[in-house]
Amino acid sequence: MTERDLSDHGAPGRKPYRVGYAPGAYDLFHIGHLNILRHARSQCDYLVAGVVSDEMAERAKGRRPMIPLVERLEIVRSVKYVDAAFVETVPDKVETWRQVRFDVLFKGDDWRGTPKGDKLEADFAAVGVDVVYFPYTVHTSSTQLRRALDALAQPAHAAFGDGAVTAERR
Repeated sequence: MTERDLSDHGAPGRKPYRVGYAPGAYDLFHIGHLNILRHARSQCDYLVAGVVSDEMAERAKGRRPMIPLVERLEIVRSVKYVDAAFVETVPDKVETWRQVRFDVLFKGDDWRGTPKGDKLEADFAAVGVDVVYFPYTVHTSSTQLRRALDALAQPAHAAFGDGAVTAERR
């Protein structure tokens, strides 16, 4: 889709394109990320993946992503379901909408019914944007992967706690 196609979005006599937006950190890219992008693309004509900046991710999650922005952006941009990738630098999703102009926002269903999800829905209802939730992949998450990597990085004696007998102490 070209810029002209996007500007014709909703032109009289023409089938309107449904532009979707799937925001995320996309750190430690895994099957849950792929599933959201695949499902999102099946429900829109043009999919923009919003990749949050390192600073935004740190502000939201209290830590920087393990994979730097430039690499996360290239990974997401290379996924066949993604038509464009956008670097998200502001916490306000409506401000992002003003820049990208999407019709539907896709989120994991772990947001549904939460105060953040309710606010997201209300904010976007005011500008005519749908919010669609997809099943959250509970068996794989970046948080779980990060915990596993952190545990592997701990010295062996730290993993056993105080007083544990290790092979070196025998």
